[in-house]
Amino acid sequence: MFGFGQLISILKENPKKIVFTEGNDPRIQEAASRLLASNFLHPILVGDPEEVNKVAEESGFNIRGAEIINPDNFDRIDEMIDLFCELRKSKGVTREQAKQFLSQPNYFGTMLVKMNIADSLLGGATYSTADTVRPALQLIKTKPGNTIVSSCFILVRPSATGDNEVLAMGDCAINIHPTEDELVEIATETARCAKIFGVDPKVGFLSYSTLGSGKGEDVDKMRNAAEKTKKVAPDLPIIGEVQFDAAVSPRVSRVKCPGSDIAGHVNTFIFPDINAGNIGYKIAQRLGSFEAYGPILLGLNAPINDLSRGCNAAEVYSMAIITAALA
Repeated sequence: MFGFGQLISILKENPKKIVFTEGNDPRIQEAASRLLASNFLHPILVGDPEEVNKVAEESGFNIRGAEIINPDNFDRIDEMIDLFCELRKSKGVTREQAKQFLSQPNYFGTMLVKMNIADSLLGGATYSTADTVRPALQLIKTKPGNTIVSSCFILVRPSATGDNEVLAMGDCAINIHPTEDELVEIATETARCAKIFGVDPKVGFLSYSTLGSGKGEDVDKMRNAAEKTKKVAPDLPIIGEVQFDAAVSPRVSRVKCPGSDIAGHVNTFIFPDINAGNIGYKIAQRLGSFEAYGPILLGLNAPINDLSRGCNAAEVYSMAIITAALA
């Protein structure tokens, strides 16, 4: 089952570069100093080197060895502007407008990934999720076959056997009212992400109804999404629509879903909307003693992830490893 040692082993075999868009934030610098003490993930800090080093010195963090890139005097800025204009030509973006966009660390950092200077990006310690997702959608774009960016959380807690219990939950952060087809993408991407963390995904499309016990548009949406996902991913174990108790309790599932091999053993949960998803993962985190890692953005051509503005350095460090391991 999942442990950060597994992800670190992956990165040691193939070291990556990750760009932090907020290079002068002490939380970012503390995480970067921990990464620099190893050799599996190289941090790139966006910011003015003088300001970044001043904050590091005042905070007592050793960031020597980190690459610090200043958008104001980047030696490949003309190349970056040309590529930015090409990527945004449908919007008629001029070189002057491109310069203005690229003066913003979130856009500049995203272009570092697009230009293969970095393998992945982590930002959002001081700005909104939308400010992380917008440049990613515009510049990195969604993978072939995907139409949306979605997200999942990986939840981890020690089990009685000594292994970690690991669950995946999506979408808890991005799509407010996903359609049936969007739920199909959310489910397949969440299951794919779950596998990276050692989960053999068993997917449940959650509802207040179990296999027709209730009625309503929301019930129909989850049932139809489950059926569509079965067609798209025939090898993926799926049940839906299903109530949470039937999804996780073998005893309840025997009553509500007799004969199902998946019910009672679901570990990858697909929520009907962001309200349910956001509430659900936080209940697991706060009352179930799970550690929650995410949101992990899904569906993009490169791994770009968002931090909570209330994050601490340990969370930055963990999310950096997760983000880079997805590259």
